[in-house]
Amino acid sequence: MEGIKVEETKPQQAAKSEKQNQKKPAEGRAMRTGGKKKASGVIPSEPIAGVRDFPPEEMRKRTWLFDKFREVARVFSFQEYDAPVLEYEELYTRKAGEEITQQMYNFVDKGDQKVSLRPEMTPSLARLVIQKGKALMVPVKWFSIPQCWRFETVTRGRRREHYQWNMDIIGVKEVTAEAELLAAIVAFFKSVGLSAKEIGIKVSSRKVIEKIIDDLKIPKEVFAQTCIIVDKLDKLERADVVQQLAALDPPVPEEVASRLIDTLSVKSIEELGALIGEEHEAVKELQKLFWLAQSYGYADWIQFDASVVRGLAYYTGIVFEGFDRTGGIPRAICGGGRYDRLFSTYGAKDIPSCGFGFGDCVIMEILEDKKLLPSFAPKIDDIILAFNEELRPAANELAMALRIQGRAVEIVLGEGKKLKWAYSYADRLGADRVMLIAPDEWKERKIRVKDMKKQTDKDENQYDVLYDDLVKQ
Repeated sequence: MEGIKVEETKPQQAAKSEKQNQKKPAEGRAMRTGGKKKASGVIPSEPIAGVRDFPPEEMRKRTWLFDKFREVARVFSFQEYDAPVLEYEELYTRKAGEEITQQMYNFVDKGDQKVSLRPEMTPSLARLVIQKGKALMVPVKWFSIPQCWRFETVTRGRRREHYQWNMDIIGVKEVTAEAELLAAIVAFFKSVGLSAKEIGIKVSSRKVIEKIIDDLKIPKEVFAQTCIIVDKLDKLERADVVQQLAALDPPVPEEVASRLIDTLSVKSIEELGALIGEEHEAVKELQKLFWLAQSYGYADWIQFDASVVRGLAYYTGIVFEGFDRTGGIPRAICGGGRYDRLFSTYGAKDIPSCGFGFGDCVIMEILEDKKLLPSFAPKIDDIILAFNEELRPAANELAMALRIQGRAVEIVLGEGKKLKWAYSYADRLGADRVMLIAPDEWKERKIRVKDMKKQTDKDENQYDVLYDDLVKQ
């Protein structure tokens, strides 16, 4: 089959070069995020930098991944929901100091309303739960796979749009909810062929950094910004973190910043207990979570790391993030935690809640690197060719009968196509059978069938079959 040939303009060539650069960036270098200025009147064939097209081969990958997400959610008894991609800007800006507010695709619409493409799903979830009110039966166990938008620097595993699998439990205050969510994450990793040797989940608690910041007398008004900066400890040099903390208003003195970083470097719950007290709520919750992990069977997947705080301001308790233990991709694979005080920021009564977000970009990079992706070739069962136009109605009739059976059937729509062409076409598509409706055979209501999967003498893998017998198979 001939492809569509389009002569590329210079702006289109520039856009293609941009896309190629995004595939394999130099180590530690951000990808370029803009091509050459397009010529007047020319529509580029490439998408805007940082966003993606999904032609059929990519769509099959996406569908496969989403099916994996949905299957895990199903067996954990979660219900799917969705919300508008466009929300009031205020929904995301109630918490000051968050990095996410600087990355929003926000604008004033024609109705003079400040709106934004959603950068994350949790605020929409909170709005929806508030809207449903007492009609909801708790615990609420919901999941979604929304597309989210953030104007970020484009690097490997990071785009300006991504799909994110979210699972949330609302109405459970105990750490049993976090344990269940971590079990779901691990179940997904196992379902795609990943092991605990390759993937880990770092776990801590926001209550740890709250205690440390209070002990160090760091001003509460810079708590959110401090969490954002400290969350980058595994990405930035220590000196850079200290410098950013010193640049806050009011500033965190260098000596205090160093003590904060040292304290967050503890790597065991025992060390943490010695530091903040074994009876501290964070220590007790972490101990129970790791105890529950043993009965779930994922104790070897998780590890305590006090430096995990997560960048969003609404987290209040246990926090966690998945990572590549082999070091192939430095970005977090997924992340989440407890957010017990989010609902009051929208004027409602707080409800104990926890959840996670799991983006599509990083995990697909990892699965591709580790060669764990299956074949995404299109699945076509039968190709039907009418010998001439007079026999086309018979081809249509046969196709519809087979489709009712659930078979994927393609009719050769072009006129004048030869049988040799149909065989070649079926080979390229990986079709199981080619069916020819020819004049002599059709007089007896017979179809000439070639089995494309049998590598035998051409006469042995061809046979005639009655139409009625074929559609009954």
